[in-house]
Amino acid sequence: MTVLVTGGCGYIGAHVVHALHEAGEKVVVVDDLSYGKPTRIEGSRLYGMDISAPGAGDRLAEILDAEDVDAVIHFAARKQVGESVEKPLWYYQQNIGGMLNVLTGMSKSQKTKKLVFSSSAATYGVPPVDVVPEDVVPMLPINPYGQTKLFGEWMARACEGRYGIRFCALRYFNVAGCGPVELEDPAILNLIPMLLDRLKKGKAPLIFGDDYPTPDGTCVRDYIHVSDLADAHIAALKYLDRDERKYDAFNVGTGEGTSVRQIVDELKKVTGLPFQEHVQGRRAGDPPHLIGSPKRINEEMGWHAKYNVEDIVESAWRAWQANPEHRIDVENWKQTD
Repeated sequence: MTVLVTGGCGYIGAHVVHALHEAGEKVVVVDDLSYGKPTRIEGSRLYGMDISAPGAGDRLAEILDAEDVDAVIHFAARKQVGESVEKPLWYYQQNIGGMLNVLTGMSKSQKTKKLVFSSSAATYGVPPVDVVPEDVVPMLPINPYGQTKLFGEWMARACEGRYGIRFCALRYFNVAGCGPVELEDPAILNLIPMLLDRLKKGKAPLIFGDDYPTPDGTCVRDYIHVSDLADAHIAALKYLDRDERKYDAFNVGTGEGTSVRQIVDELKKVTGLPFQEHVQGRRAGDPPHLIGSPKRINEEMGWHAKYNVEDIVESAWRAWQANPEHRIDVENWKQTD
């Protein structure tokens, strides 16, 4: 099978490219290299392209047929909640426009009719239950990022019958950790890299809000190891091979909640650094509590998370220290603020 991965040079994308190679599949990558590097895709064919640009759908159709692609895994998107609140129109253009071009390319392709879409738990907004099932009602995302992901699901679903596209959305929660150290998260956008980046600079890690209605006042999330998530994408491709598919949206998580403060405390244990964190005000668009039920993907795909929060933090620290540009001198480290 040949799989095209949009955003394959990025954090999650590169781990999925690695998992696909491990499974013996051929991989083609489309990426604008805004965050990733071409060295991360293990020799896969790379097409440099912004999939949200005008005309990208037609170009994507050409690539799909030229490379004899069987399936698309679509990651390429903007993903910062706070940034989406500040730049809503840009997020709509980037994420919805990108999805439009992916679906346009697949609709015009002669062969490529399987799509795994990188969705998000942000589609749920502030759900009325502690552990969220996929069919919770209503789905009311509270930030433009989550809105673009929910609308992307609607777009794909609308194209299924008309263009014969087999579609599956994976709604994941907080992705963290690292597999091979060379696939370290290249962008300082997720919680653990943001904490480590502050430590690298000798600064206090920041907690945004400690007055949420949660046990310790900080946001609670379902943290999923990126290697577990990569395995879920392989399972999703196999799921799309079935003629009978009961569902087209799946949570990818552990069903367990961990607070931001618990992550910070675990980082203290793993790094051995005697830092003191600083608490700032809440970020716009952050729900207080978001944990997903993995029951559906467990039962339908046979996928189960293998790693816990300790594994996640330890692997992220190992990858950070393996990068000469990031490495922290633990013995001589001092907090400067």
